[in-house]
Amino acid sequence: MGQNTPPLCMTTPLSHGGSFWPRLRAGHAGSCSASGAEGAAAMAPGAAPAPVPVRVLLVLLAAAARPAAAWDLWALRCGFSADCECGFGPDLRGLEFDLATNLVGQPLVRQQVMKGLRGFLENANPVKPLVMSFHGSTGTGKTYVSSMLIRYLFQSGLQSPYVHHFSPIVHFPHAEHIEQYKESLRRWIQGNLTSCGRSAFLFDEMDKMHPGLIDVIIPFLGPSWVVYGTNYRKAIFIFISNAGGEQINNVTLALWRARKDREEISLQDLEPAISKAVFENPESGFWNSGIINEHLIDFVVPFLPLKHHHVKQCVVSELIQQGLEVRPDVVQEVADSIPYFPEEEKLFSSTGCKTVASRISFFF
Repeated sequence: MGQNTPPLCMTTPLSHGGSFWPRLRAGHAGSCSASGAEGAAAMAPGAAPAPVPVRVLLVLLAAAARPAAAWDLWALRCGFSADCECGFGPDLRGLEFDLATNLVGQPLVRQQVMKGLRGFLENANPVKPLVMSFHGSTGTGKTYVSSMLIRYLFQSGLQSPYVHHFSPIVHFPHAEHIEQYKESLRRWIQGNLTSCGRSAFLFDEMDKMHPGLIDVIIPFLGPSWVVYGTNYRKAIFIFISNAGGEQINNVTLALWRARKDREEISLQDLEPAISKAVFENPESGFWNSGIINEHLIDFVVPFLPLKHHHVKQCVVSELIQQGLEVRPDVVQEVADSIPYFPEEEKLFSSTGCKTVASRISFFF
């Protein structure tokens, strides 16, 4: 089991026509391959056989006692190495600092995300996977936060083979193939959780998901210990949706007019509007979903609309990222060029910070 041996605990999607299937892939720093002095001794030409450590014998005996299956090979392999978390190395302190420093205008998001992750990761034996659902209008930071979260949880971030990203437009484009998609999705999640229980699954644009499709993953989200022969309680599922964004904006505007500051808005202020817009909408991927009826979502995370000064912060960050001079006149002009609503007050950005990067070039 030297450095060039293909790790058995790795999968990657094969995509064609919206269908995807697990396959083995070689070579990754987070694999469960042998390393260190034991691995070197095993690779040395003509070297005398090294004594087998007791823990290795125990692993071999345990593997022999169980029925032969593909995941036994992965378990056996991980028995030779301390790295059995498949590249999972959470840095919650770093994530919290990055959210506080770089996530603009979303204190409620920081609170919900950190609360969810801390409670989940501090429990060595969670009762169910962590399931979070992000809701808000375009440009408010949903994709940004999900990417940041993955970057601080997995050593290879979004490039990790244990992070899986689904898009209804890419993976599930045709309504007439929904039964095929259901079977493919179920097998894909089952196969990857079999390879590594510390997997993350991101479902983007849930507002465009065919109703009924997402319910196929319900068995993986609940508190049962084993589903389809897989231990899956340490997995993370994130749903991302623009659905509910308009309702969140309306509630935020109504509370502002009632003299309640944006930073004082609580989850309780927004939950009824999100529920009605997302979970009771026939065009939503969550419509009549057992995920909702069985209360399998642990944290609903609302993203509020951004005000003018939030957009200016985004402009400053983007200028720094592009290596450009932070000129106050450019910051002001870029922020002013973005449309705001409602028409009379012009309080909130209609596109959040989404178009900031593309607009900067017009002012240089």
